[in-house]
Amino acid sequence: MTYFVTIAFILILLSLGGAMIFMLKGKKDTEQEDTDLNHPDQNSASDNAKRSSKMAWALAARVGLSVLLFICILISWKMGWIEPTGIKPGQ
Repeated sequence: MTYFVTIAFILILLSLGGAMIFMLKGKKDTEQEDTDLNHPDQNSASDNAKRSSKMAWALAARVGLSVLLFICILISWKMGWIEPTGIKPGQ
């Protein structure tokens, strides 16, 4: 169970990092940006749409993995595979 939780947590972080990369990825040359402002091109709009959809998919995958991990932890607790440790009630 420890390995599963560790792998799921790493996948969640990688998905979040992927979304960040898609969000920050853009044009690197300022001259190209100036030309795009003077002569807007359809390619830049389609590139933005592709980046947005990839970012949205990565964020959706992160949410899905988080929910799946939470459900697996709850099922494991109900089945008795893991036990809660920490502050006991009434103390």
